[in-house]
Amino acid sequence: MKALIAMSGGVDSSVAALLMKEKGYECIGCTMKLYANEDIGMCNSHTCCSLDDVEDAKSVARRLDMPHHTFNFQEKFRETVIDNFIDCYEHGMTPNPCIECNKHMKFNELYRRAQILGCEKIVTGHYVRIRKYDNKYQLLKGLDGNKDQSYVLYNMTQEELAHTEFPLGELSKDEVRRIAESHDFINANKPDSQDICFVPDGDYVSALKRFSGKEYEPGDFVDMDGNVLGQHKGIVGYTIGQRKGLGISAAYPLYVVNLDVKNNKVVLGKNEDLFSKEVLVKNINWINPDDDRKEFDCSAKVRYRMADQPCHVIRLDETSARIVFDEGQRAITPGQAAVFYDGDVVLGGGTIVRE
Repeated sequence: MKALIAMSGGVDSSVAALLMKEKGYECIGCTMKLYANEDIGMCNSHTCCSLDDVEDAKSVARRLDMPHHTFNFQEKFRETVIDNFIDCYEHGMTPNPCIECNKHMKFNELYRRAQILGCEKIVTGHYVRIRKYDNKYQLLKGLDGNKDQSYVLYNMTQEELAHTEFPLGELSKDEVRRIAESHDFINANKPDSQDICFVPDGDYVSALKRFSGKEYEPGDFVDMDGNVLGQHKGIVGYTIGQRKGLGISAAYPLYVVNLDVKNNKVVLGKNEDLFSKEVLVKNINWINPDDDRKEFDCSAKVRYRMADQPCHVIRLDETSARIVFDEGQRAITPGQAAVFYDGDVVLGGGTIVRE
């Protein structure tokens, strides 16, 4: 069988390629070129599309005696990921571009390319697992809780799961690095990337201005009663729960609790104003489409780096639901994902919206 390996140049995808070779697959490596470095304001960027990373991927592919291709997906990436990133911030939401990239690029564009190349499987270095149960495919958390990436993969379908392999799902990061070192991979000790790939310096406001060609108008900071507290520098520069960078003096710590896009106002309040039990979720993908329960108990995450919390889910229609958490959750943010779990099994997920 043939497998197409998505190789970012990092250690995870490199070890994933090795493990697939050891399983007897005929492997083809590929790196997706998603943007030009000059487009992100970095000429010598150490991100997943930089020349250094492509060379690292090619080095590992040569070591494993497998062909390697670089696919130019810049136009599609701009349409599906960067434009969504801009639109979300301009509408007072906080996007997660990794979710959009996985949905549209890795498990859509790359899947199509795999079919053209005659590959039965596509392979990535994500720390998640796939299991077939009761004639359906399930997506499960990775065994390494510190590296589990199931949150960003909730959009996967039965068809995609049937043709995907995640070789690292049962490994820890330390184990992956040891495997890479034992095979003398050039990237065995390469640091993980921490920032959004197309915002390598972490300055997403500058990135928004660069991509959109816009300057964002300043407006009012207001308190929960509408009293003006000061001036903000453009509503795209703030997200729910933010405390730093407000520049407002008060008798108690202030946090961003709401973004009033229509009136270009940033609403500030106390930490306790950030907690809520209920959240509306839309554009939900249910991984098992035959699960038609109208209400059920499970657990859910409303951001990547948190433990999933007990909740009750009320389905409103096929792609929307209301979550009622047992306990109030802090800084539930429109634009982020809510992902549903039954233990380690991902039930599905969708986008948090403002009511």
